[in-house]
Amino acid sequence: MADVIELLRNVSIFKDLEDGELARVAEVCRTQEFVSGEYIFKEGESGSRLYLIVEGEVRISRTIPGSGAEALAVLKSGSLFGEMAVFDRSERSTDAISNGGTKCLTIARSDFELLVDFNRDLAYKVLWACVRLLSLRLRSTNDSLQSFLAMSMF
Repeated sequence: MADVIELLRNVSIFKDLEDGELARVAEVCRTQEFVSGEYIFKEGESGSRLYLIVEGEVRISRTIPGSGAEALAVLKSGSLFGEMAVFDRSERSTDAISNGGTKCLTIARSDFELLVDFNRDLAYKVLWACVRLLSLRLRSTNDSLQSFLAMSMF
């Protein structure tokens, strides 16, 4: 369990947690392995768990009508993904595919919700970290959109 706690300590949404709180999160983590090319989840599926890459890589892609699949990112060890669908109970917005074989820690939505429901301090820290993470991602998207629009004007 100590190695799981160390992994969690470096994840953006868990970085503010104390050791005991990290241990509670570690208790609900499960390990899952994927072979190279295996879909971890597909765009449009219901999202019921989030993932943390322990080993390997994950390719995040999206199908663009008329163009096919477009890779958006290749995530490496220590990266968190799949959390958006867990937080907002929506469908997956991308495909996640094992790139060369991947080992992940996973947390089911039901376990995550119980964790934050019964641990107020933990919930406060995790939810504020989520707000910061989503704000950072929104700023990055805005910057990318601004660059795209600037380039398309020429």
